[in-house]
Parts: sequence; C-alpha cells; structure tokens
Amino acid sequence: MKRRFERVCVLKGGVSAERDVSLRSGAAIAQGLRARGYAVIEMDLVTADDVPLPEGVDVVFIALHGAFGEDGGVQRILRERRIPFTGSSAESCRAAFDKTESRRRFEQAGVPVPPGLTLYAPTQAPPLPLPIFVKPARQGSSIGSQAVREVSEWPSAFAKAAQYGGDVIVEKWIEGRELTVGIVNGEALPIVEIRAPGGFYDYGAKYTPGASEYLIPAPLPATLASAVQACARRVFETMDAAGFGRVDFRLAQDGRWYALELNSIPGFTETSLLPKAAAAAGIPFPELCERILNSADIR
Repeated sequence: MKRRFERVCVLKGGVSAERDVSLRSGAAIAQGLRARGYAVIEMDLVTADDVPLPEGVDVVFIALHGAFGEDGGVQRILRERRIPFTGSSAESCRAAFDKTESRRRFEQAGVPVPPGLTLYAPTQAPPLPLPIFVKPARQGSSIGSQAVREVSEWPSAFAKAAQYGGDVIVEKWIEGRELTVGIVNGEALPIVEIRAPGGFYDYGAKYTPGASEYLIPAPLPATLASAVQACARRVFETMDAAGFGRVDFRLAQDGRWYALELNSIPGFTETSLLPKAAAAAGIPFPELCERILNSADIR
C-alpha cells in the first residue's frame, strides 16, 4: 500500500462523556499504525478550543468520540490550519452527531427510520405508544439512552437523556435484531449482528469484553444482507461522509429494517464493531488503520 504520510498524530481522550473509550481507541490505532511503520505521536486532547499539535505532523488521525470529536469541532480547526485529517468534514460530522438532523436527512433520502420525534421539554406522559426508546439528541455510546416499557419509567428516562444537552429523541422501539454496517472508503463491510444481554446494547454491553455476542457475518438471507449494506452506503452518501463510519440498524420481526444513526468516528477498542467487521472481510487491524489514514484529507 503506497504511503501518503509518515508522521501521524493520533488525537484521543477529549472532554466528552466518551473520553475513556476514546483513550482506548486512540491507543489501539497508534499501535496499529506503528505496526505498519509509521512515526506516531499520541495526544490526549484535554481542551475543546485548541489543538496544540507537535511540529512536523503530516496528518491527524481523529480518535475522539463524542463532543468536539464527532460534532465537527476539531475538524473545523484542522481544516482552518490546512492539516489533513481522517474521517468526514466538519459539516458532515455535525449533522451526523445531531440525531434530529440525521433523522431529517434520512427521511428526505427515503431511508427508513423508526417513527419518532424530538422533545425540547418534558411531557407528563410518553409522546408515543410504549415501548419506546429514549436517547439524547447529541451523544454517543448509548450514554443517557434507555428503553421504556412502562409508563412509570418515562420521567426518569427523559431526565436521564435530557442532562446531555436538553434535546431528547423519542422513537418507537423496534422489536427485533440489532445490526451494524461498517463503511471504509465507500465499501460496506460484512454486517455484524449484536446479541446483547437483555436485548439492549448499552454502554456496559458495548465495552465489557464477553458481555455481548457478535455474529459476523450476520446470519441473513443474501438478498436482505445486500439490501441493508446498500442502505448503509446510501446513509453514508446522504450525510456526505468520507473515509470511514458505521451505520446502526434495527431489523424488525417482519423483515423491515430501520436506520438509527451514522457514527462518524466509531470505536476502535478491543470490543469495537468496525475492526471486527474488517477482520471478517480479511482486513487485519493495522491495515484497516492504514487504509483509513490514507483517505485523510482537508475536507
């Protein structure tokens, strides 16, 4: 694989609620790139208004999850400095991080989404028939998210989600299966099916090794798998995404699927889904990191 860069800065950590996950993702990426012979500097970014890069850096690999990493903040700063970076543009990241905006774009593009709405203030009763899923409009790793099956759970679920910025997404809970599709440089990777304890892929289920079961490729009919992968690519294009990302789906019991969100900087920990899917496609972790690095640009 021809190299475009030599000296890489991996941005990790950050100031969001996903800091711990980001530290682990960044460390894994740095190790993978070093295995491919790159000079790598790891930087724990502890502020959200500046990016004090070391001298001589050719490119930045962004491993920041959550606010300032996935909302376009760091991308805007790097673009202004004319420094190539991995992943999508500031505008694409901002739209993907805002689930209200993502739903609007999905619907305009004909991508199926669960029935839902955004609330900006609490309501006495759930706004949709139960069961529902409640999540912050701008947050990742399922932080602040909860399935609500009883009316008594509604007030605390709303309050839990609202503490992360105020706006709360409420969607119909889709009974069925959890699927996700990684995208690398426009290519859809094998579909991953997630079987989480209790049926909800929450923070603990995501980042506790052995807590969840992963089926790769997901046991789906070939025509259905191809259709879901095609939908993931459509989401990627609809959001003007670049480099890499991951699209999450629910597959209902009647065979219909629903797009939930685009993760513009998915995890790269030992339990993360994009590396698992890449491995199933025959792409070792160091090579995956290098492919993404080579797609870096000033968006």
